[in-house]
Amino acid sequence: MPKILPFRAVRPTRDKVSLIASRPYDSYTKEERDSRLRDNPFSFLHIVNPGYKYHKVISGKERYKLVRNRYQEFKEDEIFVKDEEPGYYIYKIVNRDQLVFHGIIAAASVEDYRMDRIKKHEETIEFRETMFRDYLKTVGFNAESVLLTHPDDPNLERIVSRVVQSRAEYEFTTTYRDTHYLWYVKDKQTVDEIREIFKRMPAVYIADGHHRSSSSYLLAEDYKNENKEHTGEEPYNFFMSYLIPESDLKIYEFNRLVKDLNGLSKEEFLIKLDAMYRIEDRGAEYYKPSKKHHFSMYLDGSFYSLYLRKDNYEIKNALDALDTKILDSTILKPILGIKEARKDKRLNYSHGRMDLAYVKSVVDSGVYKVGFGLLPVSTSELKQIADEGLTMPPKSTYIEPKLRSGVTIYEF
Repeated sequence: MPKILPFRAVRPTRDKVSLIASRPYDSYTKEERDSRLRDNPFSFLHIVNPGYKYHKVISGKERYKLVRNRYQEFKEDEIFVKDEEPGYYIYKIVNRDQLVFHGIIAAASVEDYRMDRIKKHEETIEFRETMFRDYLKTVGFNAESVLLTHPDDPNLERIVSRVVQSRAEYEFTTTYRDTHYLWYVKDKQTVDEIREIFKRMPAVYIADGHHRSSSSYLLAEDYKNENKEHTGEEPYNFFMSYLIPESDLKIYEFNRLVKDLNGLSKEEFLIKLDAMYRIEDRGAEYYKPSKKHHFSMYLDGSFYSLYLRKDNYEIKNALDALDTKILDSTILKPILGIKEARKDKRLNYSHGRMDLAYVKSVVDSGVYKVGFGLLPVSTSELKQIADEGLTMPPKSTYIEPKLRSGVTIYEF
C-alpha cells in the first residue's frame, strides 16, 4: 500500500514555462549548453550551472550553494511560484514519434522505498548516492521526478481522462518536437480518489531514477537523525515522482560497444563464440534480433546473428533469462575480459533510439572493434526481476517518457 501524496509544487509562471523547461544538464553538448545559457536568461540551466554567471567552472559544495542562490533568485523574481494548496499534477507528453504518455506527478514515500513497496531493479553506486544526497541537502529542492510505473487501473484512467478534457495549465512544445501538458488537480474529492487508488496498489516499480530514489532515502535518514521531533510526515520523507501506467511505459534496449577483442584475432574470437552461439554471417545486411536470447553483432564490416545454444546455458531465475545478463555472462566476461561492466572503460553503450546504424558507424570508424544489438527488456521482465529482489546489469533499459527539469519542483 504505497503512500503517494499530493504536494505543493513550485512551478514557473505560465508565460515562462517553455523557456525554463530543460533537459538534464549532461544531455546537452557544450555548444548546446552555451547557446541556451547565452540566449535564454530563463533556462533552468542557469540554476544548475551557476558558474556561467562568473565565466567559471564551479564544482562541489561551492556549486551546490550557488545553485541554491540562483534558485532563490528565480523565486524572488516570481519566475517560480509555490502553489497554495497540495495537489496532484497530471502530466501528458506527446513525443515526436506521436507516442502519448499520461501520468501523475506526486510525492512518494522513502519509507515505501525502504520497505520495498517501491521496488527496484537496478544496482546503485554508493558514490553517486552520497554525492546527490549532499547536493539535495544543500539546495533544498528536487527538480527531476523519479519515474515510477504501476499496474493499469481503470478508475485512475477515468480520472485522468476526465481532467485532460479541461484546459491545461501548461502546453508547450520543445525544439525536440515533444509537446508537454500539465493540469493542476487540487479539488478535494479528486485528490482523495487518487490517493485511495494508489493506496490500494500492492506496490509500484522504479522505471528510471534509482539513484535519485536512494539519495532521497539517505537524505531522509540524515534529517530523521537530526530531528528529535521527527514524525515521518515531514517533506523530507518524500520525493517527487512521475507515476505512469505500465501500458504507457516505453522501454528501449541499450546496445553494447567494445573497443577491442581482448587480444584475440577475429577468427579466434568467432571460434570462442561458437561454443555458446550458433553464428551466421549476414554480410552487409542489417540484422536486428527478433527473439529473446538472439543477438546481433557487427564486426569487421559484417553483421552476424548469434543464437544462444540453450543446452549450454542454465537459467535459474529471472535475471539469468535476461539478455543483458546472458551477453555479460557468455561474451563480455569470459571472452572479452570485461569483469566489471560499471568500471571497464573498454565498454560503452548506445540506446535503441540510436539504432544499429549508429553501432555500425562507430565500429567502422575504428573507435570500437565490435558492437552487439539486443531486444528491449519487457515490462514483465523488469517487474519479475524487482519482485525476486534481483538487479539488472548496468544499462539494461533506456526508458521513456523523459520529463523536463524545472516544470515542477519539490521542496523539503
